[in-house]
Amino acid sequence: MPRLPSSPAFWRSPVRGPWFTSVLGLVLLVGIGVLFVTGLLSYAAYNPGLAGVNDKTPGKGLLGLYLFAWPTRPVWLYRLTQGAHVTLGVTLVPVLLAKLWSVVPKLFALPPVRSLAHALERLSLLLLVGGGLFEFTTGILNIQLDYVFPGSFYPLHFYGAWVFFAAFLAHAALKTPAALRNLRDLRGEHRTQQAQLPDPGQHVGAPRDELTSPEPGPPTVSRRGALGVVGGGSLLLFATTAGRGFDGPLRETALLAPHGGPEPGAGPGAFQINKTARVAGIDARETAEENWRLVVEGRGGTVRLTRAELLRLPLHGAELPIACVEGWSTSDQPWRGVRLRDLAALVGHDPDHAPDVLVESLQRHGSFRRAALRANQVCDPRSLLALFVGGAPLTPDHGYPARVIVPAAPGVLNTKWVARMTFGDL
Repeated sequence: MPRLPSSPAFWRSPVRGPWFTSVLGLVLLVGIGVLFVTGLLSYAAYNPGLAGVNDKTPGKGLLGLYLFAWPTRPVWLYRLTQGAHVTLGVTLVPVLLAKLWSVVPKLFALPPVRSLAHALERLSLLLLVGGGLFEFTTGILNIQLDYVFPGSFYPLHFYGAWVFFAAFLAHAALKTPAALRNLRDLRGEHRTQQAQLPDPGQHVGAPRDELTSPEPGPPTVSRRGALGVVGGGSLLLFATTAGRGFDGPLRETALLAPHGGPEPGAGPGAFQINKTARVAGIDARETAEENWRLVVEGRGGTVRLTRAELLRLPLHGAELPIACVEGWSTSDQPWRGVRLRDLAALVGHDPDHAPDVLVESLQRHGSFRRAALRANQVCDPRSLLALFVGGAPLTPDHGYPARVIVPAAPGVLNTKWVARMTFGDL
């Protein structure tokens, strides 16, 4: 009679056991903790409490945890936090899959519910497994620019993260002491019975746990060997992802990332972008010098500036990177343009105490065609309405005739093809 998955003897791999599962669980405990913190930092970087145009998670309530205005120093802050978030998430995929494989017999255990407490535990595991798979899947699809999920990535990933992390926190509180005990006990037994043990976690004469097979098949790999395979897979993903946070030869190692490979084109504007002018629907006639005007509004009135008039204002330079939510970034680029604080002064505001600003693009569709910047970002002397990069005028794909560039801000807040700027309380 064939065995069913509900039978412990159905699962015959000798690799499964408390030691293997505990090691993977502790790696995920640290890794997912870092992912959650860097995810909250990414959320804060958008300044969602500033204006509705920045907040893509309506109805979030207390889950927002927006505690501070995003700083402008150091300029590489978002590049570091979001690069770490995405690269670590990709690197942990083999660990997550191996952990789920190691505990899969529990999903088929009968009876499915033995008590109220057991039912609650099963429910928490459902949220944990489902939430984990959802978060990792939507995150990977987003960094691959493959938007096949229903709805906007921002609220889906945000609310999914809270469901997953709540279940993960409860599970960690229950299981971490046992995982540490498993590693400590099995390590001590390994030292005293080393000659008898084929592998850590598989001890002679001990009662079997619910993960260890009662009828293990012949071993093909040790548990340490299995961990080596998982670690090797993680290292491979790290090596083929992390390079997109750099320029030059290192970017070419990012084989699995959309913004890996050689730098696009040549010349001063030959660095990565997310969206071209054509994809954004920018008509070249709108950006032609004879047609384009920048409208600047504030408490002192409204001014309309041509690009030639902007060029007659004091111009300043700043070396700033671009970093996006998908985890890719560029090194510092030499930008030159008009300080945002000087534009605020044109419409009646004190440049040392400039207010928030709403920036609007010629782009008519898509997220963040309108974005708000906080006063601390406006007042920073490195925040520019950039007209040049690398000593040359902006290219159409980099936002010609003018774009915003702000230190440490997510890429989508560095609005391209700027048409209007409104200074004041938002």
